[in-house]
Amino acid sequence: MNNHVTVLEIDGKALEHNLHYFKNKLHQNTKILAVVKAFGYGGDGVQIASFLKNKVNYFAVAYAHEGEALRDADIATPILVLHPQIQNFDQIALHQLEPSIYNLKTLTAFLAYAKDKEVIAYPIHLKFNTGLNRLGFSKEEIPLIIDCIKKSKHVKIKSILSHLAASEDVNEQDFTLRQINNFKQIIQEVYRRLNYKPMAHILNTSGVINYPEAQFDMVRIGIGLYGFGNDKTETSHLKNSHILKSTISQTHVVKIGETVGYNRAFKAKKNTKIATIPIGHADGLSRKLGNENGSVTILNQKALIVGNVCMDMIMVDVTDINCKEGDDVFIFKTQEDILTISTVSQTISYEILTMISQRIKRLLKS
Repeated sequence: MNNHVTVLEIDGKALEHNLHYFKNKLHQNTKILAVVKAFGYGGDGVQIASFLKNKVNYFAVAYAHEGEALRDADIATPILVLHPQIQNFDQIALHQLEPSIYNLKTLTAFLAYAKDKEVIAYPIHLKFNTGLNRLGFSKEEIPLIIDCIKKSKHVKIKSILSHLAASEDVNEQDFTLRQINNFKQIIQEVYRRLNYKPMAHILNTSGVINYPEAQFDMVRIGIGLYGFGNDKTETSHLKNSHILKSTISQTHVVKIGETVGYNRAFKAKKNTKIATIPIGHADGLSRKLGNENGSVTILNQKALIVGNVCMDMIMVDVTDINCKEGDDVFIFKTQEDILTISTVSQTISYEILTMISQRIKRLLKS
């Protein structure tokens, strides 16, 4: 059993609020795919998906083992595997996961696998590259792709998809519109060559906000589900779903001239009350937050992190806070907290959330 006293709380009410916020931006028939890869953006993918399973149309994970974990939790909602690997086809098929096929090698291998297993109309998704240049077929490959698939009774295209490169950046609007137009041409060409029409989807969180005309049949909500939009205004309409909290292990007074922590990085200029918190860089707390660059919240007051961040602990200055051992400590509680930490750590909110160590307990509160 994990008995780490530091806990990442996942706010179910915030998840629901954020989901409804995006639902209200959609056309009546637009489906929602909730992205729960990377442990639900650092939370707990299984707990989050279990909470949302009757509220969304699809889930997306990055790899097959993430989808398997959802199935083991009795989640029957369709699951899209965004980056399937050939060696994981058995795992994908066993758990009825739906692979996103992105190149001819993977397509050929899956067609052969499906034939060998004698499955009929196994659902697959085709990913096209429209400008991100990461994964995906080219538009020029459509004739060959569709020809291969039409010859097989073993698979059926469930959807065609692409991914926007800069949907949050208003300075890249022309590029994004070219991506969307390119995707429209791909859709038309695929439909022209098939006798049925798979779903189409390209929008991520920022895409839903900035390009509502490109909803097609489904949208994919990732970071927005967890409380972040593409600017301060949008984020203000959302609620933070990840709350990282700990407790004070010990308090003591460091006398003037004494030092705190490794390398004696903090030297007291006056008698200073110090609190030690059981969380460190092994838990995902950046060392950049040390030496009074970052802070935590205790009794609604900010306490600066003093000295270097240790592997398992931080020390904070609580001279002006009437706190005691056992009191709650919030490493982050709000979007503002997370954005401040990401700025100090010279990164983005995604990384702050996803780098929280798995040794920290997760608890979803509804």
